[in-house]
Amino acid sequence: MAKKSAPGNPLQELKQALKQKSPARLYIFHGEETFLLHHYLGELKKQLLDPLTESFNFHRLNQETFHMQAFADSVENLPMMAEHTLVQVDDVDLFKMHEGDRGRMAEILGDIPEYCTVVFTYLTTPWKPDKRLKKLWEAVQTGLIVEFAKQDQRDLVSWITRHFAAREKRISTELCSYLIDITGGTMTAISGEIEKICAYSGGEVITRSDIDAVTEPVLDAVVFQMTDLLSAGRYDAALEKLRQLLKMQQEPLAILGAIGGNFRRIGAARTLLDCGKTASELQALCGIPDYPARKTMEAARRVSAAFCKKTAQLVVETDYKMKTSFDDSQRLLELLILRLAQEARNG
Repeated sequence: MAKKSAPGNPLQELKQALKQKSPARLYIFHGEETFLLHHYLGELKKQLLDPLTESFNFHRLNQETFHMQAFADSVENLPMMAEHTLVQVDDVDLFKMHEGDRGRMAEILGDIPEYCTVVFTYLTTPWKPDKRLKKLWEAVQTGLIVEFAKQDQRDLVSWITRHFAAREKRISTELCSYLIDITGGTMTAISGEIEKICAYSGGEVITRSDIDAVTEPVLDAVVFQMTDLLSAGRYDAALEKLRQLLKMQQEPLAILGAIGGNFRRIGAARTLLDCGKTASELQALCGIPDYPARKTMEAARRVSAAFCKKTAQLVVETDYKMKTSFDDSQRLLELLILRLAQEARNG
């Protein structure tokens, strides 16, 4: 198998290969966006396997069932009553195998039969190639390494809009951004929420109340709402958000970490505002999407630089008490919110 001469966009190369019905012999699938990983794995299966003979021509191995002979046999097995075979290997770290196995693996990957496609998937095990192991790394590079990264805001908004439209529902761009924010922004999470929202909504147009009624926000999203309420002077509502998190059995230290992270972003936004900067600069600085960047800038406009400095001090003090005292962690979090509310009142 010849090594690719020109680097490109691996995901686009995968799409093109599927479109032309000419999949490669070797793929490495990894990345945070598991929805896309499973989608393209499914597309490969549709193209390479016939449902009637799949049990003969589809070979799947994982950490528990993998050994070199089983893998070699799977790759070499001729297709039965079909043109192709597909070998899927899940979460096996190629670069941590014994030296002898690595050498044999390199030989197999460098000479995969024309009728066979091999796909290594990484969902629970990180994909961390060791390029010092040159023979194996060169063999891996004869295939296509596809990272399924989280999609950017624009692509996700378009994707969400299409999925609601397919169910004869309409949703605004702003609510798409809100849904992305409260679910953590992965297609896997969002797709499940779209199903629930459409089932709940009685109207043609999706409203925020439809989303809030059936969608459970991720930790960072609830903390973001809580800090936004604090900056807006809605202290009782902020405390209620904290109690909501505690009822969700979130770890107090994790909540505190998220509070500290949100207030650090608000502090950064306050500094940028004082320098005449905009939300786009905050996006670049903090690596966050457009919607939370704009909301953070709005929150920063309502607080002073002195307040931001004080919040950092109070978060650090609470963290120290949680780790060194016998005081109840939930009580310490509530005290933190009350002290932050007092600081916000004082300006």
